[in-house]
Amino acid sequence: MQDAGRFPDGLDEKNLHGGHLFARHASPLSIILLGSLILLAMFDVAGGRPATPVMRDFGSATLTVETPTTLRNGEFFETRIAIRADADMDDAVLAFTPDLWRDMTINSTIPAAAEETFKEGLLRWSYGPLKAGETLRVKIDGQINPPLFAGNAGEVQLYDGDRRIGRLPMSIRVLP
Repeated sequence: MQDAGRFPDGLDEKNLHGGHLFARHASPLSIILLGSLILLAMFDVAGGRPATPVMRDFGSATLTVETPTTLRNGEFFETRIAIRADADMDDAVLAFTPDLWRDMTINSTIPAAAEETFKEGLLRWSYGPLKAGETLRVKIDGQINPPLFAGNAGEVQLYDGDRRIGRLPMSIRVLP
């Protein structure tokens, strides 16, 4: 009964000094786990890395697409596309294979296309004429839908009216 005043009920000297190595310290396991997650994020294993622009010069026009290559399910994303006309274009048309955006929702496109059609298996957005030296910039906002896992692959194609100028293969990896 001599320790009754020194410790609260149920505690004694062994609680003060501990009986094993980590009794009074945080486990290093939590630091290792947190460090591992930070390393995975730094090496883009989990997505979230800034998009790297991909550019193709097709002679009469240059197509640049900037979109994330790794996303997580349910995440919002932004795609930026630039068409620089090196020769006059009667009708600048962006065309997409449907598989590229399967199980994705496109929330907005700025500017909106003058005409949207589905022709020869492609989603086509017509923006009208572009003069040589002009650049059309399109911003697309989208979201990954819950059923999508592993990702999608497809193409972004550039047309002048019905004449294909070139195509750019794309793939988007989707993680849970």
